[in-house]
Amino acid sequence: MGRIIKLAARNLLRYGRRTSLTAGLIILGIVAVLLFVSVSGSFKNLIVGQITDSMLGHLQVHRRGYVASIDNLPLNLNLKAEAAAKVEEALKAMDQVVASSPRLKFGAMFSNFTETTSIRLNGVIPERELAAMPMLSSRLAQGSATTGLLERGKVLIPEVLARGMKIKVGDSVVLVATNLDGSVNGKTFTVQGVLGDVTGPGGRDGYVNIEDARDLLRLTEPEVSEIAVRLKSLARLSQASAQLERALAGMVNPQGQPAVEVHTWEGLTPFANIARMIDLLDLFIRFMLVGIVLISVMNVMVMAVYERIREIGTIAAIGTPPGRILGLFLAEGVLLGLIGTVIGTLLSLGIVYALNVWPVHFKFARQTIELAPSIAAADVFSIGGIVLVVAIAASLQPAWKASRMDPISALRHV
Repeated sequence: MGRIIKLAARNLLRYGRRTSLTAGLIILGIVAVLLFVSVSGSFKNLIVGQITDSMLGHLQVHRRGYVASIDNLPLNLNLKAEAAAKVEEALKAMDQVVASSPRLKFGAMFSNFTETTSIRLNGVIPERELAAMPMLSSRLAQGSATTGLLERGKVLIPEVLARGMKIKVGDSVVLVATNLDGSVNGKTFTVQGVLGDVTGPGGRDGYVNIEDARDLLRLTEPEVSEIAVRLKSLARLSQASAQLERALAGMVNPQGQPAVEVHTWEGLTPFANIARMIDLLDLFIRFMLVGIVLISVMNVMVMAVYERIREIGTIAAIGTPPGRILGLFLAEGVLLGLIGTVIGTLLSLGIVYALNVWPVHFKFARQTIELAPSIAAADVFSIGGIVLVVAIAASLQPAWKASRMDPISALRHV
C-alpha cells in the first residue's frame, strides 16, 4: 500500500502544473464552504441568541388560542391562576429547564402629559425575567439594572418611543389601560430605563412589575398571559418541547381539547424563516463543493489515463494485476483530495482566527453587530469527508478504465 501511495505522489509531481491547478480549485472550494458555514452560523446564532435571550425565551406556554390572537393581546385568553400553577409544576419537574418567567401582556395608552401614543407592555417578575432573559439588561440604552431590573411604580420603555416623545430616565409618565370588563384605569409611573431596539417581536415592548400590571388592569386573580422558558441547551429544543407537551396533556378545556399550547421560539418570530434559509444556503454551498471537486478531480484523472495509455499497457504487460493499477489511480485522486482538504482547512482556520482578532462590524436592523465566526469540528470533518468521498468517486471510472485496458492495444496506442 505504501508503495502505491509513493508512486501516486510521484505521478502527481510529474504533472505539477495540472496538480497545482486542481488542488487549488479544491482548496478554493473548501475555503469558501468553511468560511460561509462559519460566518453564516455565527450570524444566525447571534441573532437567535438576541431574540431568545432578551425577549422570547426558548419556549413559551399559552392558553389555547392566545397566539392566534396575539396581535390584540386578548385578556380573555390569559392563563388562570390554577392553570399557570400546573404549568409551573410541570416546568420544575423538567431537568432541561433553567428558568421560567410568567408575563402579563397588555396594550395601554402612554402619555408624557403633552403627547399620547399606544404601547405594548409586559408585566413581569423582575428577578425571574432576568433569569429567563439574561440579555435583557444589556439592552438598557439608558438607566441601569444594578439595583434590579424593575422596581414597583416604574416602567422600562422602548427607545423608539423615548426618542419620539423626548422622554428620559426619571421622567413621569401615565399609563392608561382598559381591563376585561371595559373599565378604564390609569396610573402614574416613573421611567426607570430605556430599552434599545432589537430585531424581532417584542423588540418595542415596555416592561412594568407584574403587580403594577395587575393593579392597572384591576385583576383580582394572579393570571398571566404566557410563561417564557429558558432551557439549558437550545440544541434540545424539540425534545424539551415534546416533553412539556406530554406533561401538560392532561390539561383540557370543557370541549375536551388541550387547554394550553407550547410554542418554540421558531413559531413565534419570522426570523425562524431566515434561519432556515441560512441552513438551506449552507446545503447548497456544500453541493457546489461536491461539483467543484467532482469535475476537477475527474478531469485530471481522465487526462492522466489518456496521456499514460502506453505506460498502463507496459505495467500491465509485465504482470501488474488490474487491482494494483486500479489502486494506483484511486490513490492519485485521494491524494489530490487530501492535499486540497488539508491546505484548505488550514487556510480557513487561519482566516477565521484573523476574523476573531480583527472582527467585522456591520449594521443590521439599526444594530451594530460584531461577527466572531467559529468552525465546529463536526463541520471540518464532514466537509473533509465529503471532499475525500467525492474524490474517490471521481477517480473510480478513470481508474476502472485503466485497470481493464488491454495491454496489447495500449502498447499500440500512439
